[in-house]
Amino acid sequence: MSKNSTAGRLMTRLGDPYGATEEERCEHLSKTLSTIPHIVEILRSVRALDLPDAWLVSGGVYQTVWNVLTGRPMLHGIKDFDIIYFDGKDISYEAEDDVIKRVNEALPEFADLLEVRNQARVHLWYEQRFGRPYRPLDCSMDALTTYAARTHAVAVRLTREDRLAVHAPFGLANLFAMRLVPNYSQMNPETYAEKAARMKALWPELEVIPWKNEA
Repeated sequence: MSKNSTAGRLMTRLGDPYGATEEERCEHLSKTLSTIPHIVEILRSVRALDLPDAWLVSGGVYQTVWNVLTGRPMLHGIKDFDIIYFDGKDISYEAEDDVIKRVNEALPEFADLLEVRNQARVHLWYEQRFGRPYRPLDCSMDALTTYAARTHAVAVRLTREDRLAVHAPFGLANLFAMRLVPNYSQMNPETYAEKAARMKALWPELEVIPWKNEA
């Protein structure tokens, strides 16, 4: 069986909410990411920095899987690797900037691709930048529920036992199906449409579920 047909069968099984268990999807995601050297390096470096509630999230995760499924180069289409953490004790710009510098120093070869943000302070600047209010978050994983697409809501980190912890509040079926699905809990159709257009151009196999304004 060819690599492409194998990947297609895998997408069909794992991408079907009823075709596999969520535990199977989490296990497959962990195994896939564990074979990719730069992902492992990022996760190990973030763990070594011991940032509070720190995770690698969104595009660096699901787009890496899409590249594996479609046989593309590992960095194809990846604009950045989002690293989030939650430090409510110090929500100053200066403290966040210090963390950004520490992460960049730990991963100099990826410094131009890293985006590091303290989720405890996003509400301080979000409305000025995007024109919409943003509630204060409770923890890093709370941020995942605000993403424009449910498919984007995935986070991983390396535990002290060298196991990959996975968090996906909407599940992983859409990720493996290469299906972009709106997240109506955050009314953000403009961002969804913009991201959908960019990703469809990079991964033509992607199925985009249109945003329904009446939702």
